[in-house]
Amino acid sequence: MKRKGFVFKKYEAPNQSPFEKLFEIFKELITYTSGDFDEAIDWLRELDKEYKLTTAEYTIDDFIEDLKKKGYLREEIKPDGKNGLAITAKTERAIRQQALDQIFGKIKRSGQGNHKSKSPGIGDEHTGDFRNYQFGDGLDRVSMTESLKNAQINNGIGDFNLTEDDLVVEDTLHKSQMSTVLMIDISHSMILYGEDRITPAKKVAMALAELITTRYPKDTLDILVFGNDAWQIEIKDLPYLNVGPYHTNTVAGLQLALDLLRRKRNTNKQIFMITDGKPSCLKLKNGEYFKDSVGLNPNITNKCYMMAQQARKLHIPITTFMIAKDSYLMQFVREFTYANQGKAFYTGLKGLGEMIFEDYETNRKKRIRG
Repeated sequence: MKRKGFVFKKYEAPNQSPFEKLFEIFKELITYTSGDFDEAIDWLRELDKEYKLTTAEYTIDDFIEDLKKKGYLREEIKPDGKNGLAITAKTERAIRQQALDQIFGKIKRSGQGNHKSKSPGIGDEHTGDFRNYQFGDGLDRVSMTESLKNAQINNGIGDFNLTEDDLVVEDTLHKSQMSTVLMIDISHSMILYGEDRITPAKKVAMALAELITTRYPKDTLDILVFGNDAWQIEIKDLPYLNVGPYHTNTVAGLQLALDLLRRKRNTNKQIFMITDGKPSCLKLKNGEYFKDSVGLNPNITNKCYMMAQQARKLHIPITTFMIAKDSYLMQFVREFTYANQGKAFYTGLKGLGEMIFEDYETNRKKRIRG
């Protein structure tokens, strides 16, 4: 009698060394402190006092020494002239990888088909999705591992037999390059009202950067931030990203995003915009700033709509992730999205990463005709 199913057993935590346990916490803390090592270690010491993270055999000081030995820390001269420690590029990469695991890992485990292709076919990019063998499929596309597993399940090992019904092939896609610009709002409201919105935003940016550079190396990702003005930042700058005493110049961000995408040769282009507030700032031709924090000023919003229409003419969809649910702000986003014929998500901080990743995976599989 053949049986198949699941075996349930008591959860066993993965076996981690004292360094690995502390390093997981440290990576989280260094993200919240925007790369400030001293502040992160102070937080770690406080957590150690409360939760007894270390032992007499392995202390926080031992952990710091291991960070140095493993290349996660470097010595530097601080602005006050004193010697200090700072994280290295290796740590920055580890933080991005952790963000990827935290956000993208949830999607992979969800089992809700987030990565299934809408247009499978003969190509050279594996999707991870399998289907039954059909007449005409090349033998080179047959997944032998999955097919042999099916044969063992269906026919048993004692009388092993591989039939056509056991064969499965993995769907593939033609590789298409995608150029993405991620816009992050760093206006002061991103930390107002006792809610830290900038840390989840930069975690998403770090995870998206790690996904693209490792899984889709031919895609491009440009990241820009916008407050009173807009400027481009490098991937390595993400852990140190913080808010400033800025208003929200959405127009400046969109102008820079379109300038960056015009230089790309890829057919597929898109803009992701993470923001929590209304556009409240505009730079005038004479260099002065027009600001209005009270409400949605038509002088500012009309410029936003014009930029959205301009992006539409260039076949560049804008997906807005709005971290606010005020009715009048939602109305602005609806009109902005209509002008661009893009998409909008009205979301809190929870689930932001999952939505962006699912949207990225979906969009890159669509062929946008220029």
